[in-house]
Amino acid sequence: MELTADQEAEIAAARDRRAETSRPTVPALEAMLHRPIAVLDHGFVRVIDYMGDDGAIVQAARVSYGRGTRRVSEDTGLIRYLMRHHHSTPFEMCEIKLHVKLPIFVARQWIRHRTANVNEYSARYSILDREFYLPAPEHLAAQSETNRQGRGAVLEGAEAAEVLDLLRADAARCHDHYLAMLNEGADGAPRDPARAGLARELARMNLTLNTYTQWYWKIDLHNLFHFLALRADAHAQYEIRAYAEAMLGITEAWVPAAHQAFRDYRLGAATLSAPMLAVLRRMLAGETVAQEASGLSKREWAEMMAVIG
Repeated sequence: MELTADQEAEIAAARDRRAETSRPTVPALEAMLHRPIAVLDHGFVRVIDYMGDDGAIVQAARVSYGRGTRRVSEDTGLIRYLMRHHHSTPFEMCEIKLHVKLPIFVARQWIRHRTANVNEYSARYSILDREFYLPAPEHLAAQSETNRQGRGAVLEGAEAAEVLDLLRADAARCHDHYLAMLNEGADGAPRDPARAGLARELARMNLTLNTYTQWYWKIDLHNLFHFLALRADAHAQYEIRAYAEAMLGITEAWVPAAHQAFRDYRLGAATLSAPMLAVLRRMLAGETVAQEASGLSKREWAEMMAVIG
């Protein structure tokens, strides 16, 4: 990921600004403010603003005045209790605003999480940059034979090279045609003064889905954890998982106690259904249970064995 001189200057100016505040701040997150964390080839995530910290979670749970006077261990214990027992509202007291640069196809998947406030770069108003996501060779894979929405074996040799060439050429050609339809040069001036050029809101439909877009994304901590539970999971698509991994690092700096509780009770945990628990109890009692006699489907049985295996 490369930043332009103007972008570097904008980030430096934002970090140089200082404002006196009486609200709680988090030094580890303050150090990250405005700095882009590189994701994929041209993408990034950066923290623009935030509200609350671990103390805000316990303060809301206790509905107390001011900052708590209890020991850190007690606050950590309460946060872990809240996470363990699915108490969501105390975590909603913390919010964060991120600036994200991501490929359009990742954005379309991401926007399915309808629990954030989003403002996306407007291609009706501005011209999208000539930046496209091209997967690293190790992420070029065939369709999975067992998972309709997953990947299988990695492509190799000539086939992988051909796919990358097609992706690169298609994206470049479509962006060339996009600019031609707009009749605009890199400086914004008309290429041909005799032509009007197509409206930006129409010309953008020709762009490939690996073109990068940007947005501001503001979300509370409870819903951020829900997003991360799904998108940082090993089964999530690699590209969106890369962003989730970057955001996990942000939450660790921001709310370390809540972050660890989330890792322990959500991200690193597993859920067993009531029928699965019944089968597990039979196994613990010494009974040999086969899938056919378990009452579980083959898929449920495989999922249970993957957990306890």
